[in-house]
Amino acid sequence: MAIPKWIGVYPALLTPFNADESIDESMFIKNLEAQIEAGVHGIIIGGSLGEASTLLNEEKISLLQIAKQVVPEHIPIILNIAESTTRAAVAFAQAAEHAGADGFMLLPPMRYKSDDHETVQYFKTVASATSLPIMIYNNPVDYKIEVTLAMFEQLAEHDNIQAVKESTRDVSNVTRMKNRFGDRFKIFCGVDTLALEELCLGADGWVAGLVDAFPRETVAIYQLLKEGRLAEALTIYRWFLPLLELDIHPKLVQYIKLAATHTGIGTPYVRTPRLGLSGEELKRVNDIIAAAIAVRPILHDYRSL
Repeated sequence: MAIPKWIGVYPALLTPFNADESIDESMFIKNLEAQIEAGVHGIIIGGSLGEASTLLNEEKISLLQIAKQVVPEHIPIILNIAESTTRAAVAFAQAAEHAGADGFMLLPPMRYKSDDHETVQYFKTVASATSLPIMIYNNPVDYKIEVTLAMFEQLAEHDNIQAVKESTRDVSNVTRMKNRFGDRFKIFCGVDTLALEELCLGADGWVAGLVDAFPRETVAIYQLLKEGRLAEALTIYRWFLPLLELDIHPKLVQYIKLAATHTGIGTPYVRTPRLGLSGEELKRVNDIIAAAIAVRPILHDYRSL
């Protein structure tokens, strides 16, 4: 079992499918191996990019078990919890802990827009039901529930609530969290287009999306920044930005799956109700990806930094 240190690059893994919507296990392994070779620091399964809303919990556990056969023991494997009821969230947390998960990324309740008190109680109940460490996913843009500083004050009572995926789109929230809590909560940028800025402001890590297609470039940016080599990181980041912007669109899953297909570590297939890209949209996204690959930067040995 790996204990998450909550630092570094944690890919929010895609779930590759075959054309019939079954899980493509061989491509899942191929992508995992590319992430490991690139030097990622953790793995997240079944998040939004993993099409959590279309996966059965049994499939998430199956992906965990496959990953545990591939991922080195020192790299933690985090499962996402996105449930509509507290009872279901607790049941999944306990089943996943039994199956060997190393930690959880925990979303607020799905479908119901809970108020602050209800949201805190939901998080606390799940945290009390497992011994595993937890990252709270704070994304009011997509999920309409913001976890405020006052709410984190209450969550701090639970030692296993240890990190936050910061996706409010307000980079100053990194400083607010640091000013209020110091290092009590590790902070991960959860929006690709803000990663360099938030890492410069003191974020501890990056829950990344385009890493699914470009793992080495993603990890290189993180490593260079942590070594104070901003100019080198910025050069890669400026090249990367047109691709990173694929992460902030409602069809981010389709877009990033297409990018991973271009780089040979993914498939373009999605599960309905999502549909594959077509027409002008397909051409536009293909052109963005192809243009970036044509001038893909040559990376130096960032892993030895």
